[in-house]
Amino acid sequence: MTSDTLVRETAPHRKPRLRRAQKVNATKTWLNTLVMAIVALVFTFPFIWMFFSALKPESEVFAAKPTFIGSEVKWSNFVDAWTLVPFGRFIFNGFFVSIMGALLSVIVAVLSAYAFSRLRFKYRDKIFLLYVFTLVLPQEVLVVPLFIMMNQLGLVDSYVALIIPFAFTAFGTFLLRQFFLTIPIEFEEAALIDGASRFRTLWSVLLPQLTAPLSVLAVFSFVGYYNSYLWPLIIINSQELATVPLGLSMFTGEHGTQWSLMMAASTLAIIPSLIIVAVLQRQLIKGVALGGFGGR
Repeated sequence: MTSDTLVRETAPHRKPRLRRAQKVNATKTWLNTLVMAIVALVFTFPFIWMFFSALKPESEVFAAKPTFIGSEVKWSNFVDAWTLVPFGRFIFNGFFVSIMGALLSVIVAVLSAYAFSRLRFKYRDKIFLLYVFTLVLPQEVLVVPLFIMMNQLGLVDSYVALIIPFAFTAFGTFLLRQFFLTIPIEFEEAALIDGASRFRTLWSVLLPQLTAPLSVLAVFSFVGYYNSYLWPLIIINSQELATVPLGLSMFTGEHGTQWSLMMAASTLAIIPSLIIVAVLQRQLIKGVALGGFGGR
């Protein structure tokens, strides 16, 4: 029996199997899409409810029979939330502190990660483990000694006190060090042989290969600063330096909470984070994907 005869005899049996495989793949794709849609809906539902609550009259936010849309759509809640307190100032403060804090966090993480991954010095690995160990310390443990230090330096109620203390965390160092270790040392050695300094090598050779993890670290740092509540509550005394979380707390007073205005202010507050994530979406996806494979 020739090979052509075998192909003709087995071909009819392959078609049903191919169709079944295609149906199975189509079913899996449909199920995956459904599951992802459900998960996305679960995660976005609080934001959807927040937006529609911001458009309701105050008396209907916690009605006995909750509905998405109230008896009237009050876009004026956004104007009232913006003018009742200096919310524009709060957003500016939060944006400024977050950008400067994220920039400083990235600089500190790059330099320390380079030192722990490329430089050779005594007890390097032990010091790095001790540095990473600080990640287990909760913020509540750190705020008291940090406040005492800021008070002794005369930095209470200042932008510096909001930015400096939490820029020196081990998370960024640990993240970038893992990526530094995946870059072949030959790249750096070739640049050093050509006469480049270590700083020039870091800036021109290594950092261009780390745009994705740098973007991830910058966004995480920005969101962490922007959403921080405990430390600004302790270190800030004046309304002029209050950040967004502190501004949101001002909608709660002696006579209760103005929920519709708070929902409107919360909706306005998340816009900067959404813009940052939208602009850096590709780099974030690439960085998370690389991190999921150990930087490879």
